[in-house]
Amino acid sequence: MDSKRIFVFDTTLRDGEQSPGASLGVAEKVAIAYQLARLKVDAIEAGFPVSSQAQFDGVQQIAENVRGAKIVALARCIDKDIDAAGEALKKAERPCIHVFVATSKIHLEKKFRKSEDEVLAMALAGIRRARRYCEVVEFSPEDSARTGREFLFRIVEAAIDAGAAVINIPDTVGYAIPEHFGGLIKEIRNAVPNIDKAILSVHCHNDLGLAVANTLAAVRNGAQQVEVTINGVGERAGNASLEEVVMAIKVRQDLFGCHTGVDTHEITRTSRMVSSMMGIPVQPNKAIVGSNAFAHESGIHQDAVLKDAGTYEIMTPHEVGLDSNRIVLGRHSGRHGLQNRLAELGYALSAVELDHVYQRFLEVADRKKEVYDEDLVALVSGAAREAEEVYQLDYFHILSGNSLLPTATITLKKGDEVLREAAVGDGPVDAAYKAIDRMVDLPVSLEEYSLRAVTGGQDAMGNVVVRLKYQDAIYLGRGVSTDVIEASIRAYLHALNRIQSVIQPR
Repeated sequence: MDSKRIFVFDTTLRDGEQSPGASLGVAEKVAIAYQLARLKVDAIEAGFPVSSQAQFDGVQQIAENVRGAKIVALARCIDKDIDAAGEALKKAERPCIHVFVATSKIHLEKKFRKSEDEVLAMALAGIRRARRYCEVVEFSPEDSARTGREFLFRIVEAAIDAGAAVINIPDTVGYAIPEHFGGLIKEIRNAVPNIDKAILSVHCHNDLGLAVANTLAAVRNGAQQVEVTINGVGERAGNASLEEVVMAIKVRQDLFGCHTGVDTHEITRTSRMVSSMMGIPVQPNKAIVGSNAFAHESGIHQDAVLKDAGTYEIMTPHEVGLDSNRIVLGRHSGRHGLQNRLAELGYALSAVELDHVYQRFLEVADRKKEVYDEDLVALVSGAAREAEEVYQLDYFHILSGNSLLPTATITLKKGDEVLREAAVGDGPVDAAYKAIDRMVDLPVSLEEYSLRAVTGGQDAMGNVVVRLKYQDAIYLGRGVSTDVIEASIRAYLHALNRIQSVIQPR
């Protein structure tokens, strides 16, 4: 094994999906997994199979179809969890079950009400059961950063003896600071006698904004694997960002003296895909992948950059997949030009899928002077979803004004059936939603509505994200259009169709 190689374990599809409202459909998870494989991550944590049928199906389909990376399924040290993970990973090229159990004092006393010896026994039993299904088992002592050293060292040593090939040290609640966390990794390497028989991994959360810093401190002190997510998405404040960790290691070779196997040229398109499909925008000033990451406004900076980009850029846009040259797409563009640009963005569409996207593209191009990459990503994501919709938008008509009662007339298609309703509301969007509710007849409540522009300018596409509550579960819906009313309707229908697929799975 290359002693200077740092393995990259991507948990976007598991921990990342635990971001509130970021749930993904099975097809979306598979699409992201394919892109993660193109990014050349070493491991893809595909989900938590026992938690739901959708989670199981997502892991199973990724295991069956995605090659190259190790496919990982999460499981508690509970028999049913491990059995579900093993079944979901049955057809994986390189399967791995990731088992975990909490080890900190507060978790033992408040969550488990178990002794250290009882938790140790659970961990060892879980590892041994997981080994029945696959050769590579990863073990995590949850909340390691707050676990007593003596017990942590003891359970890590025992886990390796039981067959764990990877030991992950998670800062589950983002409690650590770099000096503390780096020191912990160093202590483990010095105190656990058999640690060289396993890969030592770290998984850091961002509750104090230190996830990346803690991860890098761990690498400097002997961690061999980093567990990260695209755009830093994840539970609460998120996880360590893949793009930041990977580029820090690459840019600061002088400090770290190691490397990853990640194809950094795929970073930007992966970031955009995850952002689009999860409905979570990337902040403009986000390192590496934000829209301002390679932007210069100051006159002094501009002058210097024009003379030598290295004066203010520590990496080139090309290294992360940005290219100043691009094909301008508009209403006169044909299928070939569109297909070529989509291929550059990482999308390989079938003829039927391309036709569907092209029709939506023409609709958008008729309303905009130029269709940007962000528009295309949104269109592809939306088209993939629309192709699977039970209810499809056929027609809408809105009457609204400062002296008119907002009225919406909506026509939907459900297979060969045509549905039509009209309703009034407090505004045009509210009226449209009430008309749809009459046709679909599901007891849902709108928990959140958000609208943002995908690109700049007066002809910008609107990106609407809604979250609907149905039977104590939240369903995300997303719609894009240059018409914000149309985008709002499409988002609402997308969420309703997700609910429908749960009620009547096809």
